[in-house]
Amino acid sequence: MFKIVTWNVNSIGVRLSRLLAFLDREKPDVLCLQELKCDDAKFPAGEIEAAGYHAAVFGQKTYNGVALLSRLPPENIQRNFGGKDDDPASRFISARYSPPGSEPLTVMCAYCPNGQSLGSEKFAYKMDWFARLRRHFDANYQKSDRIVITGDFNIAPEDRDVWDPVAWKEHIHCSSGERAALAEVVGFGLYDTFRLHHKDAGLFSWWDYRELSFQQNKGLRIDLIYATRPLAGVCVRTQIDRNERKGEKPSDHAPVIAEFKLS
Repeated sequence: MFKIVTWNVNSIGVRLSRLLAFLDREKPDVLCLQELKCDDAKFPAGEIEAAGYHAAVFGQKTYNGVALLSRLPPENIQRNFGGKDDDPASRFISARYSPPGSEPLTVMCAYCPNGQSLGSEKFAYKMDWFARLRRHFDANYQKSDRIVITGDFNIAPEDRDVWDPVAWKEHIHCSSGERAALAEVVGFGLYDTFRLHHKDAGLFSWWDYRELSFQQNKGLRIDLIYATRPLAGVCVRTQIDRNERKGEKPSDHAPVIAEFKLS
């Protein structure tokens, strides 16, 4: 099995001990991290290497920052989109991996913009960012390629991904405009691996720290793992690790896990 995990750690410095314990317990082949909140120089590369992982890092001080931790060495690392579609924020990183006995695959890690509020400049930036992501796919890949894109998308794709669809209707993360922007990216030829195995509502990956949101399961499913058909067809298991949202100093996001039976 080839295990890919996405996790918004909400500051790797604060969660490092939890992260190392997770690597030791789950042993993912690739762990995609978002919201590092540190630049490359302060990334804990030594601790990650000691845990048996390579690290491809695209950090940023204070905010943003993404990384790919992998048991295999990363190849063809790309940071952001390049060219006229590039971005000053560290939000996107991708790499190719070559598992023994299997064809190579590309893993992408995205920390998509929050958007803040509908109609704001940050919302316009979010919509433009998703348009640039779709252009990146169109310019560089075919839907027959072996691709997994993971991350904190900051969009709940459907009403069943929202604890109260009425209260959240046309609010940030759940607006029709954001969902249309995400659907445009998915239309490249991507499949929501979690929904291949779990159809029920009430399954979330993010809960606000306030108002006992986690304890009352008032959450959103915004941490997603999409795959093109060649990999979606061999995705055998998906899971949201709710236990990582518990305990001391958790991130407000839980890791999402997908396993692929590669051949």
